[in-house]
Amino acid sequence: MSNSPEWFSEAVAEPSTLQCVSVSGVSIAVRWWGRPGAPGIVLVHGGAAHSHWWDHIAPMLGDFRIAAIDLSGHGSSDRRAKYGLDSWTEELLAVCRLSELGPRPVVIGHSMGGWVSLNAGAAASEELGGIIVIDSPVRERSPEEIVASRKRAFGPLRVYPDEATALAHFRTVPEQPDSLPYVLDYVARQSITESSAGWSWRFDPNIFGTAKPRREMLARIEVRVALLRAEFGLLTPQISRDMYELLGRTAEVVEIARAGHHPMLDQPLSLIAALRTLLAGWGHSNPLVDNL
Repeated sequence: MSNSPEWFSEAVAEPSTLQCVSVSGVSIAVRWWGRPGAPGIVLVHGGAAHSHWWDHIAPMLGDFRIAAIDLSGHGSSDRRAKYGLDSWTEELLAVCRLSELGPRPVVIGHSMGGWVSLNAGAAASEELGGIIVIDSPVRERSPEEIVASRKRAFGPLRVYPDEATALAHFRTVPEQPDSLPYVLDYVARQSITESSAGWSWRFDPNIFGTAKPRREMLARIEVRVALLRAEFGLLTPQISRDMYELLGRTAEVVEIARAGHHPMLDQPLSLIAALRTLLAGWGHSNPLVDNL
């Protein structure tokens, strides 16, 4: 890609394979990287996002078998009549149970995807090797839902006459002015789709208002957890401390310097370094969780 560093161009050029998995009658898209037989990782995007947000991250994580899911209503997955944290959790656990991932994969979720990951840990800790959440404050509503409720974004899907017009309207929520232009452009191009009517976004606007994280779920998690906090993100020091307490004071809390809520857009190499460090440590240690 023009105007992008070599590492980024090589990462997004890394081939992935697409698989569709049926979960409660809905087709869920899963994209794969890495060596079959290697330890498993499942990547979970945030609200209104999709698996391509991980295209420059997944190939950089090392020797793992990596699956990136499109939750229902997002990306290449089908839509549901009704969405919710529990149905998305069912989809995530269905992917975690795929034999190609091997036993107890590590789940990595961003923003709303972190809520889904934590809820999966509360429901089936014994099936997971660990959970890493990226700027995922456990509170009543996601930033996307707040903006949608104020009718500032994410209303009925607009249709644009051409690709350039659609790309010009791509925005992150919350806005992140320091996003790297080449990353933002790549993600934007993966976020639109063409139909006979024109160009539009690859998500169902009915997803908003359906994800309700429950604080009590944190106390039920019996697998190790790491909280990645973006310095300029939404997971504040106070919320981090509250989540740390509810997780039994065993979670690792790591701050990604100079990062906004979407660190894969503005600080991708720092995010990759943090994930690789955590994964390397977990690969050589046992979790210290009181109730295991």
